[in-house]
Amino acid sequence: MKPAVLVLLALILLVPSGVAAQERPAPADTLRTDRSPIPAAKSGRGDNRETARTTERQEPDTAVAAAETDTLRPETGVLPKLSRQQRRALRPHFVPDPKRALWLSLVMPGAGQIYNRKYWKLPIVYGGFLGCTYALTWNQQMYLDYSQAYLDIMDGDPTTNSFMDMLPPHYDITGREEQLKNILKRRKDRYRRYRDMSAFCFVGVYLISVIDAYVDAQLSTFDISPDLSMRLGPSVIENHGLRNTASYGVGCSLNF
Repeated sequence: MKPAVLVLLALILLVPSGVAAQERPAPADTLRTDRSPIPAAKSGRGDNRETARTTERQEPDTAVAAAETDTLRPETGVLPKLSRQQRRALRPHFVPDPKRALWLSLVMPGAGQIYNRKYWKLPIVYGGFLGCTYALTWNQQMYLDYSQAYLDIMDGDPTTNSFMDMLPPHYDITGREEQLKNILKRRKDRYRRYRDMSAFCFVGVYLISVIDAYVDAQLSTFDISPDLSMRLGPSVIENHGLRNTASYGVGCSLNF
C-alpha cells in the first residue's frame, strides 16, 4: 500500500506543474513583444555614434575659437603699465570752439582761457587787471589832490591852503607863489595823463585776453610736429630774357 500512496502523491504534485508549464507561453509572448523594440534601440545607438562623431569633428573648431578668444582677451587682474605719454595719447583730444571762447572772454575776462584749458594764463590776465586798476586809482587820487591844491593857490583865499600839505613842514612860500603854481599845474596835468594811460591799459589787457582766447582756440589744431622747419641757404636765380643772366642771393625754404 505504501508504494501506491507514494505514486499518487507524485502524480498530484506533477499535475499542477504541467498545468503551469502549459500556461507559461504568455510570458514568452511578452518577452517577444519586449524584444521587438531592440532593433530600434540598435538604430538609436547608431544615431548616438553619428552624433558623437559630428561633435568630435566640431570640437576642434570650437577649441580654436576659444583659443583665439583667449589670446584676444586680456588677463583679468593684470593691467599693463603705461607711461605718462601713452596715457595722454589714449585720452580724447579736446578741441575748443573759437566762437565760444570769444564770447566767454567778452562776457568774463579769463573765461576763454579757462575754456581753452590754459590755466597758466590766468595769473597773467588777472595780474594785468589788478596792476591797471591800482595805477588807475592811485593816479586818480593824485590828480584830485593836485587839482584841489592848484585851485586853492589860485583863488587867493588864505583859508584854503590845502597846497601846504604838498610842501615840507614849515616851508615858506613867500615870493615863490608863481613857481609853486606852475609846479602844481604840471603835476596835476601829469597825473591826469597817467590816469588816462592806466584806463587805456586796462582796456588793452581786456582786448588782449579776448584775442588770446580766440587765437588760442583757433590754433588748437595747428600742426606743430617736428616736420615744420625753415632753412636758409644760398640760391641762384636765373633771369630768362634778352640776356641770360643769373642772380645770387639767399633763399628761404619752409617745410610743412
